[in-house]
Amino acid sequence: MALLITVLLTILTDQLSKFLIQRAMELGQSIPVIDNIFHITYILNPGAAFGILANRTVFFIIATVLVVLGVIIFYFRSGQKKGMLPVALGLLLGGAAGNLIDRLRYAKVVDFIDFRVWPVFNLADTAIVCGAGLLVLILWFSEKEKSRDRVDSDANG
Repeated sequence: MALLITVLLTILTDQLSKFLIQRAMELGQSIPVIDNIFHITYILNPGAAFGILANRTVFFIIATVLVVLGVIIFYFRSGQKKGMLPVALGLLLGGAAGNLIDRLRYAKVVDFIDFRVWPVFNLADTAIVCGAGLLVLILWFSEKEKSRDRVDSDANG
């Protein structure tokens, strides 16, 4: 249930934020929130992070579908329906789906978060990065726990 709720909230938040940006701003418009540090800048990104592989829409759609399928398979094989794993995977799936919706609608991704020292991004990108980071932490701590259990088992056995 946590997976589904996280996916739906991520998609809803991402798509709502993009809708509001598109409704309130002109393409290319930039509004300083903190001058030269943080701006809201409405762009359409035809590529992936940093604009790489621009205009490879079909590639990105196929890649996203494969990643989504892989994450879903991983979720069901993990057997972990509680804890932080469903949240991490929900952020990954929701973020991927948010950007996939854009690619299917516009053949580009709506971006608007602009820190001036980093390429412009969106809430779906943020969800993907947070989900991936959380997943790394979960897997790292899980491995540490398994390693500690093996050491304890060897010492007692």
